[in-house]
Amino acid sequence: MREIEASLITEEVSKLCIKANLYLADDIKSRIEKAEKEEKSNLGKQVIGQLIENMKIADEDKIPICQDTGMAVFFVEVGQEVHVNGNLTEAINEGVRKGYTEGYLRKSVVKDPIIRENTRDNTPAIIHYNIVPGDKLKIMIAPKGFGSENMSRLFMLKPADGVEGIKNAVLTAVKEAGPNACPPFVIGVGIGGDFEYSAILAKKALTRNLDQRSDKDHIRELEEELLQSINSLGLGPAGLGGITTALAVNIETYPTHIAGLPVAINMCCHVDRHASVEL
Repeated sequence: MREIEASLITEEVSKLCIKANLYLADDIKSRIEKAEKEEKSNLGKQVIGQLIENMKIADEDKIPICQDTGMAVFFVEVGQEVHVNGNLTEAINEGVRKGYTEGYLRKSVVKDPIIRENTRDNTPAIIHYNIVPGDKLKIMIAPKGFGSENMSRLFMLKPADGVEGIKNAVLTAVKEAGPNACPPFVIGVGIGGDFEYSAILAKKALTRNLDQRSDKDHIRELEEELLQSINSLGLGPAGLGGITTALAVNIETYPTHIAGLPVAINMCCHVDRHASVEL
């Protein structure tokens, strides 16, 4: 049994909060730079150029890429041979508290969804745990702003709706999101499971490297077809027209019930933030 101190987890989570909000992953940067070269609309090209300049300023001045530094969402893989000296959930929340306070990141969480009093430290986080073999602890943060989160959708389709129903659901979500979700998008799609698990799949899909396509041939083909269809809508960067409405469509699937076909679409702007550490 390998032991990990809760204090170490807190420190690492604090660093992740700041890192994810200040720097985009290389795969996302390269997609944005590629989009600027390929965009045919002059206005769209100008908007993407501003996004690139914004990334550089955030990097050089050590300030958030976006003013909405999101609600802290975590995907945590806990090795079966790991023992945490302390409370793991409390250690993660303490790291969020420390990172968002010391990193001067905007605190956007309210204690009660109706009374809406701010917690003033961006806690509590949303944490998804998965028990895996081994003696490692992997922590991934995916801060999610609500401009795009608010435009996400979940469809409880019938099995008979099939692939065409899935395509229509994704395109419907994109059209309804329009400029409100700050295109160009990264779109996470969860297919299968049940009502809540399809949404978790969609959120997890956003953390996959954009250069890594699905290892299932039919899903990979669906990702590519949907990306092409979305970019032919003409919405473009910031909704001002162009061929760059989405940078990628990532799909994750899970077995489901014979009577259902849940499809969740988690919209994300180009600031598809995530960072991870393995302890």
